[in-house]
Amino acid sequence: MNPTGPAAGPKSTTPDGRTALGEAACRHQAEGIPAEDLPMIAAEALAAGADTPALRELAGLPRRADPRDIRDVFEQALREAGIGLPEPGLARRHALRRAAARLVAGAIEPVDLATQEWAEIEGETAEERAFTALIPPCDCCVAYTLGTDRRIWEARLHSSALALTSTPPIGPGC
Repeated sequence: MNPTGPAAGPKSTTPDGRTALGEAACRHQAEGIPAEDLPMIAAEALAAGADTPALRELAGLPRRADPRDIRDVFEQALREAGIGLPEPGLARRHALRRAAARLVAGAIEPVDLATQEWAEIEGETAEERAFTALIPPCDCCVAYTLGTDRRIWEARLHSSALALTSTPPIGPGC
């Protein structure tokens, strides 16, 4: 999956490095953050106050290091910080909520959500199911299936995103 696509959350600006690491763990499970990005995420978490030996090691790794080594050190840094990797299904549900929040905030357009990945999420709440039901599997489907109803679809999608983001968090994690 593409980490810069609809599943990607906004860049964390939290002053809490552990929170930033928790979100990175969730994104790692949901969409597979490219290994070369993990050292910078570690450096940002260090700057925000998180500190473990593996996190310092990860922050010092070059982007071109072996991706398996980078991922291993990242997972060790998470363990040292007491952060578990969420189950992939839960991580994708968190990613869906982040995408809905980005839509509500105007950071992405409705058409940016049109990907097959959302169809694969098994929504556990009515709000998740309603939101994913409105998302076409690809951007070409937006043009071909919505036609003149595009504004109505965008309004419904926005309303559904607002409903989703207004519900309580779905559990621990990002």
